[in-house]
Amino acid sequence: MSVSLDESESGLGNKVRADSYFDANRLEWKLQLAIQQLPEKQRIVFNLRYYDEMPYEEMSRILDTSEGALKASYHHAVKKIEDYIKNH
Repeated sequence: MSVSLDESESGLGNKVRADSYFDANRLEWKLQLAIQQLPEKQRIVFNLRYYDEMPYEEMSRILDTSEGALKASYHHAVKKIEDYIKNH
């Protein structure tokens, strides 16, 4: 039996939302606080990639930065956000 990643993520999302301890507003608030803690460049890259789903190639042209540097910035931003949410 094969399950796609989309189906797996959707199922996990439904389980999380069904959890009586899950508070989407609180999680979004923590996410926004975490994003505000990022250095400016990482914050811009994270927002463009996560919210706007902008391809790295397009970001590279707009920000005049290499795709590799943008991928690294995004990776570091995600790690910092994860750490912030886990610890606050």
